[in-house]
Amino acid sequence: MNIAIGSDHAGFKLKNDLLVYLLEKGYEIQDFGPDSADSVDYPDFAHPVSQSVASGENELGILICGSGNGVCMTANKHKGIRAALAWEEEVAALARQHNNANIVCIPARFVSKAKGFKIADAFLEATFEGGRHERRVEKMEAE
Repeated sequence: MNIAIGSDHAGFKLKNDLLVYLLEKGYEIQDFGPDSADSVDYPDFAHPVSQSVASGENELGILICGSGNGVCMTANKHKGIRAALAWEEEVAALARQHNNANIVCIPARFVSKAKGFKIADAFLEATFEGGRHERRVEKMEAE
């Protein structure tokens, strides 16, 4: 599975730790940056991750910033993106199962490294259930 990943400076360390963890698990990862913990603007990284998922270049995405909100709001501006903020594994899994989320946004300042790994695992291992959820997902996209 191809995964796009990106962060801002607040999420930089968790992004790099998660990158190594996911590569070791056999995922193919495209890292959109940043390359250091220097202060950056999260949209500069959330937009390319979102575009890569929306285009199909990558199947799913992971975005990380301090609260998770900035990258989530930015990602959801892209047609075809359903980004979900997740601070617990169950929230991440339900976002995929019920909302067909294709990007998970993790709040680096509010989760440990171990919790971040569990959130990513739950998101990547879950699948969309379809059924009654399908019609709801179809109603999400604004004209």
